[in-house]
Amino acid sequence: MQERKAVLLTYPETFIRDEFVDLALAAEYHPSSVKTSKNLVYSKYGVGEGKALEIKELVKELDASVILIDETLRSSQEYNLAKLAGVQVKDREKLILEIFNRRASSAEAKLQVKLAELSYEMSRAKEKVKLAKSGEQPGFFGLGKYEVDRYQRDIRRRVSTVNRKLEEARKRRELYRASRKRFEFPMVSLSGYTGAGKTSLFNRLTQESKTTGEGVFTTLSTCTRALLLNSKKVLLSDTVGFISRLPAYMIEAFKSTLEELTYSDLVLLVLDASLVTDELSIKLESCEKTLADLSVSPSQVLYVLNKSDLTTAEEVTEKVALLQLHPNRMVRVSAKTGEGIEELKSVVLKNLEVSPIVLK
Repeated sequence: MQERKAVLLTYPETFIRDEFVDLALAAEYHPSSVKTSKNLVYSKYGVGEGKALEIKELVKELDASVILIDETLRSSQEYNLAKLAGVQVKDREKLILEIFNRRASSAEAKLQVKLAELSYEMSRAKEKVKLAKSGEQPGFFGLGKYEVDRYQRDIRRRVSTVNRKLEEARKRRELYRASRKRFEFPMVSLSGYTGAGKTSLFNRLTQESKTTGEGVFTTLSTCTRALLLNSKKVLLSDTVGFISRLPAYMIEAFKSTLEELTYSDLVLLVLDASLVTDELSIKLESCEKTLADLSVSPSQVLYVLNKSDLTTAEEVTEKVALLQLHPNRMVRVSAKTGEGIEELKSVVLKNLEVSPIVLK
């Protein structure tokens, strides 16, 4: 497969820059150059005109095939920059959707990705139609002249079809939850920032062999397995990872999967304990905001600091204090080595027996 060279435009903060590079790699692009700017929301190109001309020359010099920009662009900005540089332009949301498309394996995950893609198109439909009607190369956006007038109506029709199929999936999940409640099996769900090691922890706890280590968003479909804790049967679910600046429509598209968190008796919020405190704090805040958006109560959450093999107990203790996490509501583990796993099982069992968790 031919290497897909990309020029990346992102913000100068190290965490933001590194995350965008990871997104590019997950979509199988080669970051040939990474340029930064404090402002990616200029009206014409997203970046300033001088930076846009610099990018144009870089694309030519590196023979890049795409420009990836770490911001949400309007259709006109995307068009202007693409016209100037002579290559395709993809914003942050489009890049994430491309990763979702590559990772989706189950029928439900594919439907969720399709809904997110249609929502992305709908938000840009009005401007795309305007550009097409003004003669700005309608074919650039895949809009033939005959299709333009029906574009928004067609998107709405397709959204309705996908939503109907996802509603059927939600109903199946409701039946499953009713069955679980009848047998009184507690539900525990793993959540956390993408790349924190949720799936590795799921494998360690359940002896499964789900795919791991393929960059961000390895898991897009909920996977549930039975787990015995001192002869008590618990159902453990692995869910899609979170990421900063994930738009509301993407969360809504994955609602049928993510609502498992809302119905869980306990949510294990997995954090990468090896990260520097500032980055860990940003990711924690992003996770807690997403959980709040999903109406997950803080009383349902237990913090699991994973990858303890990459740091020390003293460093973890210091980070816990700086993040203001209560020591009784966190467990330090390593999904890789098995360190802390038995303690985690014990704490999970204790919290399921004493529900809800008492916040202090």
